[in-house]
Amino acid sequence: MKIRELFKKLEGIQTIESIMDALQVDKKTAVYYAYRLRKEGYVKTKKQSNNHRVYNISFENKLGGKSYYEIINQHSPIKIATPFIYKIYGKEPSLEETLVYAIKTKSLRTVLASLALFKKIANWVELYNLAKENHIERQVGALYDIARNIMKVRKMSKKFMNNSLPKERYKFEYVIPQLKSDDFKEIEKKWKVHVPFNIKDLEEYK
Repeated sequence: MKIRELFKKLEGIQTIESIMDALQVDKKTAVYYAYRLRKEGYVKTKKQSNNHRVYNISFENKLGGKSYYEIINQHSPIKIATPFIYKIYGKEPSLEETLVYAIKTKSLRTVLASLALFKKIANWVELYNLAKENHIERQVGALYDIARNIMKVRKMSKKFMNNSLPKERYKFEYVIPQLKSDDFKEIEKKWKVHVPFNIKDLEEYK
């Protein structure tokens, strides 16, 4: 069977059993067809808790690319289950771009999971430029200080720090609207940003 015909018949979420049913073939042949599609780049495989394999067969897999959520899940102990996959084709988003995206979602769990990215952030110039463009320099700074409390992170550049710290006349902002911390008041005061986490929220990083 040609690859194009095989793909058209199996596009979607499959298991070996569903491939057997769809193509009316035995298990050995179904495994072989899954292998052929995977070799062509159409397949991403996941193992379920019962060790059964699930095959995501799509043209987008062949195009390549990664979503911001895939990058966060790759680096964070806190995993995010998302109802959609938004991939950036042609290039893999940088960690700096991914961190800014996570903060902009204003999702508590997404922002929490993205703290792990600070372990790998290296391009502070890129991060500053992206943060400034999105008006979240202080939010990045406050979250960086939170991350320092729970893990070993790369040192923030002096330029980022000096350019981002608030002036006395600045008003308080939020990472997530209306959420404040009971435990990180000094960090909030330093950056004039209310952070949405308390110490107990960070237990998954231990």
